[in-house]
Amino acid sequence: MKFKFTCAALAVWLMTMPESQAQNGRSYEGQNKMNTWSVSAYGGITRFFGDLRQYDFKRGEKESLTGAWGLSVNKQITPLFGAQITFSNGSLSGSKKDVQGIDLATRQPLVDENGIPVLYDVYFKSPSYIQATLDGTVNLNRLFFGYNKMRRWKMDLHAGFGIMYFYSELYDMFDDRLLLRSNTEASSKTAGTWNRNGSTYTREWVFPLGLSFHYELSPRFDLGLSFTYNHVNTEKIDLTVGSLTDYDRQSGLWGFYMGESKKDRYAFGAVALTYKLGKNAVRAPKTGQTDPTKGRYHLRYASPDQLIVPPYNPTMGDADSVAKANMPKPVDPRLYTDSDGDGVADLFDKEPNTPPGSWVSGGGVAMNLPQLIEAAVPKDLNKDECDAIFGSIEFDTDRSTIRPAAKETLAQLTELLKNKPNCRVVLIGHADARASDAYNKNLSKRRVDATKRELIRLGFADPSRISTEYYGELRPVADNKTTAGLQANRRVEIRILPSNTLYERYPSGFRTR
Repeated sequence: MKFKFTCAALAVWLMTMPESQAQNGRSYEGQNKMNTWSVSAYGGITRFFGDLRQYDFKRGEKESLTGAWGLSVNKQITPLFGAQITFSNGSLSGSKKDVQGIDLATRQPLVDENGIPVLYDVYFKSPSYIQATLDGTVNLNRLFFGYNKMRRWKMDLHAGFGIMYFYSELYDMFDDRLLLRSNTEASSKTAGTWNRNGSTYTREWVFPLGLSFHYELSPRFDLGLSFTYNHVNTEKIDLTVGSLTDYDRQSGLWGFYMGESKKDRYAFGAVALTYKLGKNAVRAPKTGQTDPTKGRYHLRYASPDQLIVPPYNPTMGDADSVAKANMPKPVDPRLYTDSDGDGVADLFDKEPNTPPGSWVSGGGVAMNLPQLIEAAVPKDLNKDECDAIFGSIEFDTDRSTIRPAAKETLAQLTELLKNKPNCRVVLIGHADARASDAYNKNLSKRRVDATKRELIRLGFADPSRISTEYYGELRPVADNKTTAGLQANRRVEIRILPSNTLYERYPSGFRTR
């Protein structure tokens, strides 16, 4: 009874277990779909184990070779667990010599009038039984070997319960005389009957337990071997009830009696051919990574985890190779240096050694500002474009007051800009490094604002042509560890540039695109 309860509970659990219990909670109908249904056909031999059995592994006298065929519909619920409904039809046979007759009333051995024990030499035939079972399956191959070994093999343990309809005939071994034929008068615990082809079939519970091996031949077909041991809830398949049998009077045969022997059992060994249902079927690879883009794998042979491409975790060598392959070309260091502090990066500076405080062109060439203004003002030049001019004015420590010399320079620049309406002015404020970053940034802003106000006071009539930037101590042109370096960094750079061009900011200045 314990065995029957265990089999029934296992089958019910497998059928009711939701697909969400699959690994990682992924649905087999999700992003990487998998096929889960299949149909199997079986054909093989049967072997009866009951009271009328002379030998275990060879046939007795008058015992026929019997067989069966079957068909199952299979559902793989997870890579490990599945369920199947199996239908089978077959025959059984058995024989035994010297079967001892027992008197049911006295429970004593039967004897004839001469006191000699009554012994029977008999054999039986069950020419056609029909069986239907519901089984749960456990994929032992995946359970014990994982998902990367023996990928195209499937080894299943299956167990379940169902019903069996049968009828039997008992013969005398000496003259093949029919002694008994099964009927249904109180002969079945389930009390079920079925009339077919002139015979009355008896219904009984059956509990199969078996093992099967399958190999994936192709994306659609599997070939395998199956062995099932069936426990039947009766002693009457062979029309013999152990120690209670009296064939002459049929005593004990049809009642609910239990003899001293075990209940009847039979084995079914078969070759199985499975057809896997579903779209775009592909076969599991022997080795390597599965590729879901090729089609749908069957859940009998693959796990959803195998369809997820593992993340690429590069080694240090891989990372180094990738970094070298994608490393940009070396940047000319002259782009980030301004040796003479004239506001033009050394990469573009045609005269990288101009004296401090020089006014230079966009190419870093020193220019005589007074001479340029003297030449421009009398001629009242009004060019469409202007040359880039770079220069700077310096300030006292922690001050934003314009020095007298700087005022004269700004006055000259104002006269020049009046004759160059297509030019604009960029004021860039700086500070030395003797205060906090925030303070120095604010100080450089005050210096820029003071310079802008001075230009407007001197007659620069269009403030929209003045743009300002301020960086505090972030862009020094000299070392802040010396007095001269500190003075050079307390400055406002003045850049006169064309108004109709775009500029790209660089650490040491601007460059026209």
